[in-house]
Amino acid sequence: MKIVFMGTPGFAVPCLKQVLEDGYEVAGVFTQPDKPQGRKMILTPPPVKQAAVEAGLPVYQPAKMRDGEALRILTQLAPDLIVVVAYGKILPKEILELPRLGCINVHGSLLPKFRGAGPIQWSVICGEAVTGVTTMFMAEGLDTGDMILKKEVAIGENETAGELYERMSVLGARCLSETLTLFASGRQVPREKQDDALSSYAPMLDKQLALLDYQKSALELHNLIRGLNPWPIALTYLDGKRLKVYSARPAKGFCGQAGALLDDKRMIIGCKDGAIEFLTVQPEGGKVMDAAQFMRGKRLEIGQKFTAHS
Repeated sequence: MKIVFMGTPGFAVPCLKQVLEDGYEVAGVFTQPDKPQGRKMILTPPPVKQAAVEAGLPVYQPAKMRDGEALRILTQLAPDLIVVVAYGKILPKEILELPRLGCINVHGSLLPKFRGAGPIQWSVICGEAVTGVTTMFMAEGLDTGDMILKKEVAIGENETAGELYERMSVLGARCLSETLTLFASGRQVPREKQDDALSSYAPMLDKQLALLDYQKSALELHNLIRGLNPWPIALTYLDGKRLKVYSARPAKGFCGQAGALLDDKRMIIGCKDGAIEFLTVQPEGGKVMDAAQFMRGKRLEIGQKFTAHS
């Protein structure tokens, strides 16, 4: 079975390695173009490209998928199956219909929940206790194709999106391996239609989402903070200066004005239904530190206000 693999971030790397470990022929790897990163804006290849080059696979990085060039390359490669894992580009109909066995996708949620670009982060932000991965046949809609296999995973009470991302990338590879075994067996691959009425959307994260609103509950803030870690990181303002918040927890036994500091030794701030305690923070221009350390250096007073703007 000849496969073309399409993926870009680190989440897709275990899947690519699993395809190779399982002994399938990978005719080529499609990934996003190299992009400048960091303060020095150094042109950096995506993780999937790095893994593909290490494995000696041919790599293709088309800027567009609809100008005919990608279709021309794929026609020459003639794959039996296209495997897509967090590629970041929408495939047009002519590409979806090209492979003999179709195009399949590994998606980071239990579909039809959390369709879209940020399923792992939004499962944490929304306070889900369980999530998982789904393999599916690709269709022209956004993550609307028929489902093949699902695998569940519990979300830790304090687990960040980054920590869950790492675990689910491994789970995705295992689910893909089992899915490819079904294709290789020659038997009919199961197809389960999604119930659109049960669907929800998980859009790409943006920095505007990071601003903490103390009119929300402690649990909502806790989930948002861990869902935005490692990017873009939740933030608030204190004395007009930006303060990033990496970890927090609901603070039991405290109640006070929304946004006001409620303790002079621990960074406990009032919110809608009680209080939230910041545990790890980063002051503007400073390093990531324990919130208690920040409190000792800053000498904050009870009643000081944390706000969503400078």
